[in-house]
Amino acid sequence: MRRVRRTLLTDDGVRISAQLLQQATSTAEPPLVGAIVVHGFSGSVDKPINYRVIERISRNVPVIAFDMRGHGASSGQCTLGDREVADVGAAVSWAKSRGWSRIVLVGFSMGAAVVVRYAGLAGGVAGVVSVSGPAFWNYRGTPVMRRLHFGVENPMGRQFVRRFMKTRVIEPPWPEPWPDSPFDAAAQIAPTPFLVVHGTQDEFFPMEHPRALIHSARQGAVARDLSSYEPQIWLREFGHAEAAISDELLDAVAGWCLSCVTPVQVPESQ
Repeated sequence: MRRVRRTLLTDDGVRISAQLLQQATSTAEPPLVGAIVVHGFSGSVDKPINYRVIERISRNVPVIAFDMRGHGASSGQCTLGDREVADVGAAVSWAKSRGWSRIVLVGFSMGAAVVVRYAGLAGGVAGVVSVSGPAFWNYRGTPVMRRLHFGVENPMGRQFVRRFMKTRVIEPPWPEPWPDSPFDAAAQIAPTPFLVVHGTQDEFFPMEHPRALIHSARQGAVARDLSSYEPQIWLREFGHAEAAISDELLDAVAGWCLSCVTPVQVPESQ
């Protein structure tokens, strides 16, 4: 396994700690396809729960992963899915500088919101995968999301998040008007291949979220005369994001990434 560390600079001046994981090969040719993997809230590339995911995907496809702003070794403050789009942009630029011809974005939870927003707003990628991602901002429909909002909306909560979850979060309020939501951005994704993976036991975001993302992508495609466009949804029996997804399902996601270059078989269920 080849592992390269790099500090990237976003277009708004934030230093992003990034890593490349790639299986050792005998050829110097750049890969036909590579994945940029984006962690969820409070994650970091070097956390075991996140590293397991990127290492598993990298067995099948080269991976660039990074600590989002306000997380891990990166600078800045977490903006809860808003400016993190620029972090993805910095990773995409690094991938292109390495000669990657096709780039697939894979995001988990908050990282899923970020990659959907990047694909819809910036485009230029070969595919996008949302795993356990939200469709809407400010969602408080589950107990865990109400606790998370408490943690980021008041000073004591942010101190707890910073000390124990190692995540530096901006102070409220959010900018007005609010940035485009993942639901809004999904309407702009077509014709880029789009896969939504969601656990039927997810305690953060219930089934309305993945279904809303798929609906938005379909309706956006129809509005632009792309009626044959069909995003994919995999509903599987697992919980939330990196903590719950199985190795087998990660292998299937990696296979889907490769299918953005050549068709491959992926399991119907895990």
